[in-house]
Amino acid sequence: MKKIIFFNIFLALTFLFSTSCDEELNLAPKSDISDPTYWKNANDFKLAANYFYSYLVGYTFDDNNSDIAFDLSPTQLSNGTAVAPASSYVNWDLQYNVIRNCNKLLEMGEKYANKDEIKIYVGEAKFFRALNYFHLFRQYGGVPLVKTVLDVNSPDLFGERATRDATIDFILQDLDEAIAVLPLKGASESGRATKGAALTLKARASLFEGTWRKFHNTGDANAMLDKAIAASGEVIASGKYSLHPDYRRLFIMAGDNSAEVIFDIRRKVGVWEHDFSSWVGSGRYNPTRKLAEMYLSIDGLPISKSPIYQGEATFTSEYQSRDGRMVQTMITPGIKILRPMEPSGNNEQWPAKGNNRNVMSGYMIYKFLEENPAGLSWSTADFDWHYLRYGEVLLIYAEAIFERNGNISDTDLNKSINELRKRAGFPPTAYLTNDFVTANGLDMRTEIRRERTVELAFEGFRRDDLNRWKTAETELPKAVRSVKVIGTQWETYTLFEFVVKNNLYDADGYIVLEKAENRTFDPAKHYLMPLPTKQVALNPKLAQNPKW
Repeated sequence: MKKIIFFNIFLALTFLFSTSCDEELNLAPKSDISDPTYWKNANDFKLAANYFYSYLVGYTFDDNNSDIAFDLSPTQLSNGTAVAPASSYVNWDLQYNVIRNCNKLLEMGEKYANKDEIKIYVGEAKFFRALNYFHLFRQYGGVPLVKTVLDVNSPDLFGERATRDATIDFILQDLDEAIAVLPLKGASESGRATKGAALTLKARASLFEGTWRKFHNTGDANAMLDKAIAASGEVIASGKYSLHPDYRRLFIMAGDNSAEVIFDIRRKVGVWEHDFSSWVGSGRYNPTRKLAEMYLSIDGLPISKSPIYQGEATFTSEYQSRDGRMVQTMITPGIKILRPMEPSGNNEQWPAKGNNRNVMSGYMIYKFLEENPAGLSWSTADFDWHYLRYGEVLLIYAEAIFERNGNISDTDLNKSINELRKRAGFPPTAYLTNDFVTANGLDMRTEIRRERTVELAFEGFRRDDLNRWKTAETELPKAVRSVKVIGTQWETYTLFEFVVKNNLYDADGYIVLEKAENRTFDPAKHYLMPLPTKQVALNPKLAQNPKW
């Protein structure tokens, strides 16, 4: 769409998605757009499909609901104190609004004479319907499957929730049908859904459900893992995508239109800008100690095993000789960088100072901080959000193979995990191999999951991963920690004096952002989100998720 998002395209097309008029009355307007006067050519379907792109859920702070990131204060979803909301526009209403409009295009497509003319837009409708159902599925499990355009008399208006199996099967069916008609990358207009995007979403959804079934013991995991392997493998084999050479710049304007991008949420100043870069850098997305300790030393070993780990005695020692993604994701204290709202140029970066004034954890985020100060303010950045990218495909492929077979060959590791390690700056001697794991007493599953966490940090995957692995009950009740203050340079850092004076640190000397006693996770409750209570009140057949 050449970075143009048609935000208001359907302000003029309101009638397209309203209930049809009584056929006995001639209520077709003489001058306005309505069903009888629209849907006449392929361009009408294209304009209708443009609508889906304007409602994509993009920039996210979802990792604050996990253990690797922390907001300005604790989040209720992270510490287990959340209550069922009365309503949720972002997580319920929006999805069903888009699903309704997908159903409308599909319904009118069935009536269109030359179906070959509009097959791409029918494919887009099925892609977006699957995308929105997956957004619902990963939070709530089985949900009502609305496959037609409902009116006030439709019996499905008060239908029951579909089973979990039926919901994921419907998602994958839509994606298979989209894959069959969507063009390859390069054969479609820039920014539109492609076969590669549908395959990647299928791989994501299949891995999610496959591992959920395996670790929650809810069904045939292998059937889903086979789908994840096949879909991700097809994307890899296509040769249409490759990793961006610079990890940090992939996530700012320099990474727009990268060969790594499979499906983007496009942004442009004056059309659809955002303020994500400024919010991220002002304390809304603080890395935690859990994330910091997950980055390997450059020898490929965890810091607990690596002889070259420099420790935490100084402000910068723990950043030395580590996985290159660490200093591309987290700001090394004291370095000078360009960032929004600092027109004077390079400025030293320290927590609780300047643009980091709200960052009290000690760890500062670097990922998503734009470098070009020209024209940037709190609301005018326009780098794209990489909703689907090739790096994730490589991670899906490796994890799905391992969980399906209980092992993974060095050949498959080299075409997946080790491509990511190469970009991160690891030498070949530190690549992940079966011999390396055995020789160093490592665990392959742990290393594959580690790779996924650090590669996708702050992109909103971590809570879903903890849920599907069924490890949230172990990880989330732990205290949330930050830098080590006692016995290090941070102990004398002026703005951390209050931490020392008020004993806001644990027995090991780390800042405690939230105590373990303030965090809880109920395995019988918290693996699924609560449905909005107004929806349950309107339709008791929905049935609320357990213990909510």
